[in-house]
Amino acid sequence: MRRGAATALLGLGFILVAAVFDAEPLYVPGVAFVVLAGSSVAWVWAGARGLRLTRTVGAHRVLEEQRVPIDVKVTAGRFTLPVGLIEDDLLPGPAPIAARGRVTHVRIEARFARRGTKRLSPPRVVVSDAFGLATRTVVGDQADELLVLPRIVPVTAPRGSGEGTGLAARRARRSVAAEVDLDGLRPYREGAPASRIFWPGVARGGEMMERRLRADGDTRPLVVLDPRGARVEDDLDAAVRAAASLCVHLARRGGCALLLPGDRRPTALEPALGGWAHLHVRLALVGADRAPNTGGLATRRGPVLYVAAHVPSRPPRALAHAPGGGRLLIVPGRYGTLPPVFEVAGCRAYELRGARRRTEVA
Repeated sequence: MRRGAATALLGLGFILVAAVFDAEPLYVPGVAFVVLAGSSVAWVWAGARGLRLTRTVGAHRVLEEQRVPIDVKVTAGRFTLPVGLIEDDLLPGPAPIAARGRVTHVRIEARFARRGTKRLSPPRVVVSDAFGLATRTVVGDQADELLVLPRIVPVTAPRGSGEGTGLAARRARRSVAAEVDLDGLRPYREGAPASRIFWPGVARGGEMMERRLRADGDTRPLVVLDPRGARVEDDLDAAVRAAASLCVHLARRGGCALLLPGDRRPTALEPALGGWAHLHVRLALVGADRAPNTGGLATRRGPVLYVAAHVPSRPPRALAHAPGGGRLLIVPGRYGTLPPVFEVAGCRAYELRGARRRTEVA
């Protein structure tokens, strides 16, 4: 309203000079300026009164680079809006309000390049008169939140290596925690099947014991995400995309498990992808300040795919001992002179063989 106030003061100045110096011709522009300023303020106040501003977001969970339809709706009150502009942080510039009608729609196709929670500030309408002497800003009722999930990309063979990703041969067999391996004896529990009873001990007259069997769930591939030490934010995002893509790729081919920072145990992911939605959200919110709990990896029999957000100078301790299942290091860049096994989301996978192997990084 500063311009309107300045215009009114200018008119009052003309009127004051006309009264002091008895210059009657100055009354006309003085009164005109005062009336113009008052009319502009009244016009803007009437146009902004009762104005309703709403924004509808087409989806609250989207993948990176996925289009999100957003509709901003401006509804005028009793009076038609004079002149106004719709402002939104997602618009490249202010959008004018329609000259006719009481309802104006502005449709936005937004895309977000990075994962995480996005807070959308409320949209705004700047109402003004035709001369721009008075303005009033009307802000929407509330902000919106949008969760951007890491996108899923295919696992591909390294350039020049022909067809195949090199990952299929390293998949563990399809398994849903079937108990197959003997892992010692324990006192008999009432209700345990007879096939588990250790009959030789019973025959010798000893205490009834039962076989303790070990689940083979640890034979399925395990994806471990280590988000620490990224040089730039793009490396962290690439590592998260690689982990998400590997989980979906391996789960559809028999199942896998995912170990995220802060988890004590890996989370199993079956071919039906029943729990993937929850894991996908957690991957979208992963920070760069926590390390994964790798204490139980040394005894794991299946392949371990260690996804790091940086290229380490030596293999991680969790991968120092490579059992028959194999250990793969996935990083956003080259790792020494080793040939990559496959590529995913801008990261390359390298198979580390042998115990305590150290590889110099170029």
